[in-house]
Formats: sequence, C-alpha cells, structure tokens
Amino acid sequence: MPSNEHPGPEPSAVRYVADAVVPCTGDVAVYRPGAVEVTGDRVTRVGTPADLRAGGRPDTRELAVDGALLPGFVNTHCHSAMTLFRGTGENLPLLRWLTGVLWPREAHLGPEDVYWGMTLAAAELLSFGVTTTCEMYFEEDANADAVIDAGSRALLTPGVIQLPGSEADGSWWTDSLDRFADFHARRHGQAGRLEVGFAAHAAYTVPLAGLVDTAAAARGCDALFHLHLAETSDEADAFTAEHGGSVPQVLADAGVFDGRVLAAHSIWLSPEDIAVYAAHDVAVAHCPQSNAKLASGIAPIVDLLAAGVRIGLGTDGPASNNDLDLWEELRLAAMLARLRGSDAGALPAAVALDLATRGAGAAIGRPDLGVLAPGAMADMMAVSLDDPAFVPLLDDGMLVEHLVWSASSRLVTDVWVGGAPVVVDRTVQTVDVDRARDEVGRRAARLASVGT
Repeated sequence: MPSNEHPGPEPSAVRYVADAVVPCTGDVAVYRPGAVEVTGDRVTRVGTPADLRAGGRPDTRELAVDGALLPGFVNTHCHSAMTLFRGTGENLPLLRWLTGVLWPREAHLGPEDVYWGMTLAAAELLSFGVTTTCEMYFEEDANADAVIDAGSRALLTPGVIQLPGSEADGSWWTDSLDRFADFHARRHGQAGRLEVGFAAHAAYTVPLAGLVDTAAAARGCDALFHLHLAETSDEADAFTAEHGGSVPQVLADAGVFDGRVLAAHSIWLSPEDIAVYAAHDVAVAHCPQSNAKLASGIAPIVDLLAAGVRIGLGTDGPASNNDLDLWEELRLAAMLARLRGSDAGALPAAVALDLATRGAGAAIGRPDLGVLAPGAMADMMAVSLDDPAFVPLLDDGMLVEHLVWSASSRLVTDVWVGGAPVVVDRTVQTVDVDRARDEVGRRAARLASVGT
C-alpha cells in the first residue's frame, strides 16, 4: 500500500442478542440466552449477552432477535437451477429419468434459463436458512450472476459431461476444462461469496482419462473436485468390468483422489471403498431425500462417520427431490440411518444438525461456514421458538432435539449472509420472487415442448 494511503475506517460491530444461540461448533451446544457479535462479514465473538457486553467495543450496536440464532445451513450437493424441471419425469429410476427426460431438455438450456432457474432457487434456499450451496450445473457464468444478484453464497463446480446426441472424439473434455479454468480465474472469490471448483459428472458418463484430467485441473487451482459416485447399485458395472476394480479403488489408484474431493451420494460402497475414502480424505455429500425418492438406496452414513469421513447434507436438484429444504434432509438422514442399522440411537439429533452446519462446511473444505464462531462468515438464521414445536423446552439439550425432530423451515424468520440481511420477517429481500416464478414457469414450458 502506498505510504500516502490509509486503511478505511474499521467496520462497525453489531451484537445480535437472542433467546438462544446454537453455534454448532461441536463443543458448546447452546447459549440460552445468547449473543453473536458481527464485524463486517465475519463473526467476532459468541457467548452470553453479559459476557459480550462486558468485553465489547463501546460503539457496538445491539439488536434484539426473537428466537434462536443458528449458522446458515450449507447444502453440499445441488443443481439448483433445475427448478426449471421440477415435477418432470416422475416415478422413474435415475438412469431412465436422466436419459429419457432430463438430458434431452437440458440440451436446449440457455444462459437466461439458468439465471432465472438459479434465481428462483436462491429465494427458496434463503427462505429456508440455506445460505451456501455447492452447485454442479451448466452455464456457469449465468449461475454465478444469479448467486451474486441474490446475495447468497455458492461453491460453483461446472461439470464435464457428454450429453446423449452430442458428438465428441478423443479428449472431448479438454475444451470444457479450459473454459472452467478461465471461469475460475475470472470469478473465484467474487464479492467474497463465490468459490469455483471443477466437476465431472460420474464414472459412467466421463471416461477415466477425463476424470483424471478434471481432478488434475482442480488440483492445479487448489479447487474442489466434485462428482457423483456410487449412486445406484448397477451404475459401476461397466466401469468395473473394464478397469478391474471398484470405482473408488480405481480412481484412488489413478490419482483422482489426491486433492480436495467431494463425492455426492456414495450409497453403494463396500467396506474396502469406505477405507479408500478415509485414506484419501474424500468427503461425502449425503442426499437422503433424493436417494429415497429415486429408490437409489440408503447411504452407510454411520459407517462413514465411524471411519472419519467428512459428511455434509445435500438436497440434490429440485427435479429429483423436489424441494431445496435442508431441514427435511437432516431429519430424514437420522431416520434412514436408524432404519439401515436397526438402531434407534443411530445418528443422534446433534450429529444430524452437524451434517447441515459444521460438517457440511468441513465437507466442502470451508470450516468458516456452518458455525457461529470467531472468524466464521456471518451467515446466520433466526428460528422462531414461539411455536408448539418447542414445547416443552426443559433444558438446552431439548432445544437441539426439537430443532431436528419437531421444527421445520417454516420457523425461519430472518437470514443474513456475510452480515447482510437477505430475509427479513420471512420475506426475501434480494429477489423479485413473483418475477422469478413467472420467468421459470414460462421457460420450463418451452423446455418441456422442445425436449420431448
């Protein structure tokens, strides 16, 4: 910095005082009452109101918040712009749905379609308290524009995929990787709310060489590599026959797992595959509702956690879920884990909540997300406690239990991203929802007509 320039004034501090604060840090369950201090876009202090008032800056502005403050949820796997395809191709298994319904329509997508699909999704996500998503979709610049305009936060991982009917020879993915690298150079870090990674759709749509090259491109940018893996019981049959091993084992041997890796779904894993994940620190995006709706299976979440694998919850896209409500995922994740293991104590409420908050941030390599702690991003939601769902509330532990088993997204009243209010009194401030709904409806009708 030149000697004649000086830093600007220090950002003002705001102290939010709530009936309770659930920091989701893994060490402190609840402050009741609680307070969170925010300076700029970061959390600076968390604790009881008395403690924060005693040691706070004298110019700190104090605001009262009705209910409980939680960190914003992190959706670790989504194709949010697929609001354009919600309700299409119902009652089909995954591969028939992809090849017969979704991909023919996606072949006709344009940038404005994706912009409005993502814009409507952002409004839905924010209203549920989901402040960050990890996205895998086309038209990456349009997706980025929608995230920036909506005031939300996203890790965008445009994906290598060869759609049916497209012609490609040799290393057809090379052009995509060049484009993704340029996208990373231009937009990674934009507004402090965009992160850019790389994705390859799956081992059944991208050759092994393409997976290796995409993972290497991600490592070259110190970026996340994101893929679908082990989603259905038979998707890997051809791959295994060709390469002589399971997909996780072959990818690990090929160096695909050498960087930051997020494997979505990860249902059909052997104990040996889980050991590969743990040895290479592969994170998992667990999508229980989409997996159940498509009858894909129940992921071995308890076994993965026991092996030390990082796990976060995801909704998958709104065409296979069909909503973007992470509150439903955390409850269903716990229920399915108990069914799979015939164990009513599997995945307790605090662990399920962790999968939508701290665990989800860790899964995408962002420990500053999904927690209310000094240095974390000031992404928060307020949840009303003035509801029968929280009666009785006899102790702090019951608050966490009620959040998972009794509460829902309907109780989210206010949301902040980087300290900026994006939902106030249940109304999204950053998106013209009526226009977005109209735009998506008209574009969805057009895509349905050309994709049949």
